[in-house]
Amino acid sequence: MDMSPGNICAMARLNGLDIIAVTDHQTAGNLDAVAACALREGLMLLPGIEVCTKEEVHLLCYFDSIQAAQEMGAYCAKHLPDIINRPEYFGVQAYVNARDEVIRYEDKLLLMALDRSLQEVCLMTRSLGGVPVPAHINRGSNGLLTALGLIPKEEEFTALEVCDSLPLTADVSGYHLLHSSDAHTLADIAQKNHAFTGVRSPGQLLSYLTAPQTA
Repeated sequence: MDMSPGNICAMARLNGLDIIAVTDHQTAGNLDAVAACALREGLMLLPGIEVCTKEEVHLLCYFDSIQAAQEMGAYCAKHLPDIINRPEYFGVQAYVNARDEVIRYEDKLLLMALDRSLQEVCLMTRSLGGVPVPAHINRGSNGLLTALGLIPKEEEFTALEVCDSLPLTADVSGYHLLHSSDAHTLADIAQKNHAFTGVRSPGQLLSYLTAPQTA
């Protein structure tokens, strides 16, 4: 398993990163292991989950604590369809410890959409003190712009994740932009290209993402 917590954190440090966010689909089950590995490598971890809403929109839900992310994970488990994973088609869904040893496997397929809307997932995220950020808005069928055709004002997003390698046709002025590598392999983990000035904790980073954007 190449994308293990230890390998992710070691590669992030090798690439000169100081902050990482790990957002597995619909689960926070590996965040404790990631936190231990991040501490070992001198990295700050922003806990999170990537949620697929009923509209098939991918939403990054960031939190200031692993406990809050785990509560969101419990919410996701409750609202996922009861479909069993088929590892031969969708891959193994493993939970590991800080030594990258498999503890158990997840039987329920985590790639499915929840039975909850974008609005409902945003409300739940914020109720746990988190910040919802639409993922890769200009890439793939699960990006906000492809799935909905617009950035809904009623959701009051303050930050968006964009894919730098693809065109961005929407007006994103007034939003904080995250340039995540959205890494699914170790080779995808980006070099340090962007910085958050003065950020020393997950809480400070969330405050930055929700503060009014200045020109």
